[in-house]
Amino acid sequence: MTFGIVLLLLLHAVSGARWQQDKFLISFWVDPIVPASDFDARYAEIAQANFTVVLGGFGALNESLLQLQLQVSQKYGLGVIADPAGLPPSQLPSAPALWGYRLADEPGASQFPQLRNMTNQIRQYVPGAMSFINLLPNYGGPGWGTPTYEDYVSQFVETCDPDVLSMDHYPLMQEGQDTRDAYAANLDTLRTYALKAGIPFWNFFNSMPFNDRIDPTEPNLRWQIFTSLAYGAKGVMYFCYWTPVGSPFMAGGAIITPQGSESNYVKGPHYWQAQRINSIILNFAPTLMASTSTGVYRVTPSDNPVTALQGCIISNVTAGGDYLVGQFQRTDGTIVVMMNNWDMYDTQWPTVTFNVANISNVLEVSPLDGIAAAVVDASSSLSGL
Repeated sequence: MTFGIVLLLLLHAVSGARWQQDKFLISFWVDPIVPASDFDARYAEIAQANFTVVLGGFGALNESLLQLQLQVSQKYGLGVIADPAGLPPSQLPSAPALWGYRLADEPGASQFPQLRNMTNQIRQYVPGAMSFINLLPNYGGPGWGTPTYEDYVSQFVETCDPDVLSMDHYPLMQEGQDTRDAYAANLDTLRTYALKAGIPFWNFFNSMPFNDRIDPTEPNLRWQIFTSLAYGAKGVMYFCYWTPVGSPFMAGGAIITPQGSESNYVKGPHYWQAQRINSIILNFAPTLMASTSTGVYRVTPSDNPVTALQGCIISNVTAGGDYLVGQFQRTDGTIVVMMNNWDMYDTQWPTVTFNVANISNVLEVSPLDGIAAAVVDASSSLSGL
């Protein structure tokens, strides 16, 4: 099992000026840095890779390119979180493709009051647009400007009244250097404060080599993305789409990467990997967008699964496995479960027991088309599902 499985258990039981998320965000850092004549072709590539939103900040830094970015994105069904391009809030454009404006990346707590003022101006002059502020990760240390990471996130929510919580966290994912537990802990912090504030959360994850971060494999990408989804993320963002210039990115390796010369940018292997993974996210998206996280459960190989899964609608799995389970609830009372393989190297073949009287009430959402259908037992000769 190398990607998440969503199981649906049927248990039937704002102001117009504020932005509200109604579509799952699949985005990235570094939008295409190309002349205006190349926007159409490059934005078509983005849409063909099953991204849903362009995050600006690199390729449309003046008013004419910003307008072009909005127009071309609308043509290809993409949303835009744009860079303000130096325009004052009173002159920022609105457009059908516009989600909002990117205000800051990795601010310290001392910047929060200014960011609150900027957010208020966006709400005043561009009603319905969001303000995007991306926070430091839980290994950001001195940059927080607060004693603890929880203080940093809490103070941000209280001061800035954000539309969304977001952070970047790039775990080490190799033998002897595995910081994936810290990645999960970071997601858990954002999950906690997002639920309290009644807002969504998103996160950046690593999709290219830089510094001591390896060039991730497709299982590495899947692990990061589906772990975020299990914690309740309503958006995931690749770092990076367009390969940045200069150190520490000289090796290339982003989704679009130089080949042969620094001016010849082509689709790298991660483009096709992202296209495949994003298609699965899009099929899960209607279910995920309609669901609120109610619990996250970690089952390690040494755990008693029954104990580790206390409170989950999945009451037991095969002992010795390595799993992450996210549980959600829809407004109609339907319980949604996402069960992920924690292991990046080996597949898992668990037998799953549900705390439900009638197993026929369990549906599985297909990663191929997003349709919920009766779950199929792949090992019918064994007890359980």
